Amino acid sequence: MFYPQTKPWWILFLVAAASFIPTIGFYYVGEEAIFPIVSQEMWEQGTLLKQYLYGNDQMHNPLFNWLIMPFAALAGWEHVLAVARILTISFTLATALTLAWLVQRLYRDSSFAAFAAVGYLCMADLLLYHGWLSYVDPLFALFIFAAIATLWVGAHEKRLSLVVLSGVLITCAFLSKALTAYIFYGGALFVLLFESGQRRFLLNWRTLPVLAVTFGGMFIWYASIPGGAAQQQRMFAELTHKMDSPGLAEYATRLVSFPLEVLLWLAPLTLLALYLWLRKRYRKETEPLQRMLFLTACAIALLNFLPYWISPRGGMRYLMPLYPLFALVAARIVWQSGDAALALARKWIVGMLVLKFAVALVLFPYYQSHFRGQNYDETAADILTLTQGTPLYSMDVSSAGLSVTAYLNQRRLPATALQWPPANWSSGFVVARSADEAVGSVYKRYQLGGDELYLLCRGAACTRQ
Repeated sequence: MFYPQTKPWWILFLVAAASFIPTIGFYYVGEEAIFPIVSQEMWEQGTLLKQYLYGNDQMHNPLFNWLIMPFAALAGWEHVLAVARILTISFTLATALTLAWLVQRLYRDSSFAAFAAVGYLCMADLLLYHGWLSYVDPLFALFIFAAIATLWVGAHEKRLSLVVLSGVLITCAFLSKALTAYIFYGGALFVLLFESGQRRFLLNWRTLPVLAVTFGGMFIWYASIPGGAAQQQRMFAELTHKMDSPGLAEYATRLVSFPLEVLLWLAPLTLLALYLWLRKRYRKETEPLQRMLFLTACAIALLNFLPYWISPRGGMRYLMPLYPLFALVAARIVWQSGDAALALARKWIVGMLVLKFAVALVLFPYYQSHFRGQNYDETAADILTLTQGTPLYSMDVSSAGLSVTAYLNQRRLPATALQWPPANWSSGFVVARSADEAVGSVYKRYQLGGDELYLLCRGAACTRQ
């Protein structure tokens, strides 16, 4: 993929990759603290198969924690957020390179492969937010898209080894997050079956057992872990909860607004492709193979997008496994629209990179120092000063409470991570989301942006000065 004619695109790729470096040092954002806290608890308790938050079983899959724990232990648990962010950024870059690999294998065009990878990496949602945030979604997206890519190339080239690899990858996706991994994979498999040559390969006696074992991976996992049946029910309930019906007006608004939200957050490539399509500057594929590849990418993306569109609940980050496919479709439209369109795409990508550096170096640091972020660490420092020498617990699972607890864990090292207060605790402090007299008396209240956090006390701890 790396030839002299691809150099301008790969330079932009490296600039985009470098733009993620400042984000490694940001304070906690949103619910980022979940995986650092859980990873520390799993490491301290010596558990690998179950996630624990404040000592409670979360009934979620732990592959992301498996990746965080050894690196955090090596770097020091005080650096766990930086470790998680570096891993997340690596997953985002790996997904972009996987897209380049897929395009190269299907289209045999190194320049187009580089362009698609850059277009993907510079999508607004990835570049500005979810591409570096230490949620599990970038890892989930990497494994799902890599599974779809290897399945597609395997079917295209009639290579069983790639189908086996795709089965391993989709199992890793499931172990990273949720059952929906198999829905994405099944949607891609369904579309690939429409091409006769691929259908014969995928349904032959050698490939079918591989696919059967692949879809059986979830049952093997649930049968292997303690409380597997309960975890299966919990994860299935989370999936069905997204279908809870809102009001009719709210649902109608979502049906109209969600595709527009997707177009906006996947800019600039999606908006440019839409503009070129509407202006009829897109030259349709003339070769049957390339036309089939384009239609296949469109079908996989749209079929898997449909459940999230009609679902009453959900958000952009749940679509991350589809981002590379949207990038492939948009990149192909731009690529087929001529040199002027490519020059315009380059300007838009450069503009997005300028915006990213402005956000990463100026705007977001200012936001964190004046609104949310730095005050989480300052609150943790104050709580530690007030409670030093007495038992301290946490029961706040809001984003602000998780962030403050994560900084408390960091500041209390080598002490173990904070736990949920035991039922019979008689004296000490607890970090809580609300002023609940049944839990304890209010010792101090903190205002963290739009959120409140309370330090509650019981017994002799309440008389401390």
